Amino acid sequence: MKPVRDIAGLLQIMADLRTPGSGCPWDLEQTFESVVRYTIEEAYEVADAVERRDMIDLKDELGDLLLQVVFHARMAEELDQFAFPDVVEAISRKMTRRHPHVFGDAGTLPQAEVNRLWEKIKAQEKAERAVQRAAAGVDALPAGLLTSVPAAMPAMTRAVKLQAKASTVGFDWNDARLVLAKIREETDEIEEALHGGQAERIQDEIGDLLFAVVNLARHAHVDPETALRGTNQKFLRRFRYIEETLAARGSSLESATLDEMDALWNEAKTAG
Repeated sequence: MKPVRDIAGLLQIMADLRTPGSGCPWDLEQTFESVVRYTIEEAYEVADAVERRDMIDLKDELGDLLLQVVFHARMAEELDQFAFPDVVEAISRKMTRRHPHVFGDAGTLPQAEVNRLWEKIKAQEKAERAVQRAAAGVDALPAGLLTSVPAAMPAMTRAVKLQAKASTVGFDWNDARLVLAKIREETDEIEEALHGGQAERIQDEIGDLLFAVVNLARHAHVDPETALRGTNQKFLRRFRYIEETLAARGSSLESATLDEMDALWNEAKTAG
């Protein structure tokens, strides 16, 4: 079979994979629940390719992510719920509706007004979905400002969104330096918890510290996930320098002392 270059061909491939009797046993046994972890993994692999500026990998990873969308849509179609064209229609409608300054008659608007309109339109959409859910007999989502932030998000990303949502009603620090003071307070509480040796409290206090650091990043207009991923890469680069330098000396991580590794770490820091 020749590779396809249009979405119709990809949809057919997925249909063939999910056809009982002639399809792939693995694909046939999958459910929304079993596939969703792959969907999340593929999104992270897209992010990794972007951070590495690797266009070859990005092309492949975007394809893998698109396949996940097609997979979910196919399973929904089999249940007579919706199909891929409905997904395309839904996102097309959403994007044109949320950009009246581009596709409507709102005209050119300043960024602050665009943001205000975006939130207003999202609120209208949320109300409409509530009516649709009720008509379909689907349980209503819990009420509350923060309930729209998905629980399945990575904890750090969810923390940012929870804080940002709370900020819309004024529940927020008005100065990043106040967040710094909160961080210092949390480190003191961790020290106290460590002294007491209470595992549950230690975990709780460390969680509070991480939440406060995320808050500081948000106030500084820094994405904490991106910042931490960058630090992870820096750690990997410097640790690799330790490994390679030791190997060049005929040594290894196992035989090196902590002082030796620490000195090489400082060399790596100086190198950048």
